[in-house]
Amino acid sequence: MALLSLLDSIKARDPAPRSRWEILFYPGVIALGLHRFAHWLWGGKLYFLARMVNHFARAITAIDIHPGAKIGEHLFIDHGFTVIGETAEIGKNVTIYQCVTLGGTSPFDGIGGKRHPTLEDNVVLGSGAQVLGPITIGKGARVGAGAVVTKDVAPGATMVGPVARPIPVDAESTKGFMPYGTPCDELTDPVDIKLCQLEQELKRLKAELEAARNAAAEARGSRRA
Repeated sequence: MALLSLLDSIKARDPAPRSRWEILFYPGVIALGLHRFAHWLWGGKLYFLARMVNHFARAITAIDIHPGAKIGEHLFIDHGFTVIGETAEIGKNVTIYQCVTLGGTSPFDGIGGKRHPTLEDNVVLGSGAQVLGPITIGKGARVGAGAVVTKDVAPGATMVGPVARPIPVDAESTKGFMPYGTPCDELTDPVDIKLCQLEQELKRLKAELEAARNAAAEARGSRRA
């Protein structure tokens, strides 16, 4: 049976359950089962009913799978709090941990089309990963916890880290809690430390250049006087 095959595939990836009965009540299993029904309704153009099933599933599992999403066999959503968009496509034996988003682009003209990611077989998405846009995550690829992915990922690749590193405030002059930046001495990753140091050096050079320009302007003014 397809259900027993799903439960066994999850048990092979999760050491916690002692029996199939435990897995049967996993939020991810319940959400997937309800999605199969909602997707069937969606395919029959019963959009309102499909949405009702979708909202009910989200209310009891904290997992939001759009009825239009295409999902292959043996998807394992561990713990929940996951969002899967309308045009997302998921292959076989994919594992998704908590708080993952398969998000889409948001065209302002309201025109649809492929907007969400495609996950090929055996992909693993770590907790909090954000996979955004009509991109493809290749077969067997791994996306680390908290990673933000906006470009295609090659099969078998491992992706880690966020895309953006904004520091819109001066970390040296700010005291107390800094919600938008971290001073270099509190960073641990060597790459982050080097980038932060380079940014501070660039600020220092800009300040020196501005001071030199002001001094030159003052000198020219005094000669004219």
